[in-house]
Amino acid sequence: MELLQLQYFLTVARLEHMTEAARNLHVTQSSLSKTIGRLEEDLGVPLFDRIGRNLRLNEYGSLFLRRAERALFELEQGKQELSDLSSLEHSTLKLAVTTASKLPNILREFRKKRPDIQFHVQMLATQEMVTLLDRGEVDFCLSSPPIEGDDIECQIVFIDPILVAVPKGHRLADRSSVSLAELRDEWFVGVKRGYGTRDLVDSLCESIGFVPKYVYEGDEPARLSMLVEAEIGIAFIPSTARNSREQIHYLQIENHELVREIALLWHRNRYISRAALEFREVVAAYFEALSKQSI
Repeated sequence: MELLQLQYFLTVARLEHMTEAARNLHVTQSSLSKTIGRLEEDLGVPLFDRIGRNLRLNEYGSLFLRRAERALFELEQGKQELSDLSSLEHSTLKLAVTTASKLPNILREFRKKRPDIQFHVQMLATQEMVTLLDRGEVDFCLSSPPIEGDDIECQIVFIDPILVAVPKGHRLADRSSVSLAELRDEWFVGVKRGYGTRDLVDSLCESIGFVPKYVYEGDEPARLSMLVEAEIGIAFIPSTARNSREQIHYLQIENHELVREIALLWHRNRYISRAALEFREVVAAYFEALSKQSI
């Protein structure tokens, strides 16, 4: 059994389509088919049920997949650990976030300590982010809400109040606070379902008897302030994402503790490099200082 066979098997098992797997691996379909065939011969059992061009993992394949993933995972962990111990720096720190309002400040602080480290950041919905974390395709996730899981370590780093943003000239612009019930007939701009703040707010509004009416739903939280300023609608904005635009007024929410928890997530069983550990320390220190400022 060869390492290449295992790598090819994992790709075919995930895609369950020989043509797509060959394209993903940058090999010919015939070469891939022969490699999978040799693996099945070595094991003495078929791993897939063939249905035309499509493949389906059978019982043997499903059992072997778990073992193959574990074996390749351990090899990759060993490679990363040796690289770290020999002082060969990881070139890229990979992050996935559902909340990015303070990320530029955090990255700036970390870059002061480790200017040699590059970043790759993805803004994702919660489930997409967890999938990448499970696969080991990101080092950390900055998430709201926190995520619980057998393989996920979760460190809550900040409690972030959610405010209501309205344009200057709005009927509520001279107020310092507002009840959720008073917002029943308002038009809202917000992010799509699947983002923590949106799901949290919708759930609380529904609990008191109304569903917010959205005239805009997007995947760029930073755009919401511009839409509020343009009087397209009002928005629920976390305090950490509050914008200093003069044409926006922010109100606290009465009678309900509407806050989001921001958490740093990492995979419990994966090796964490020294650079990644330093990044975690920077995140914790940054939000600790921010908490003291808000007291």
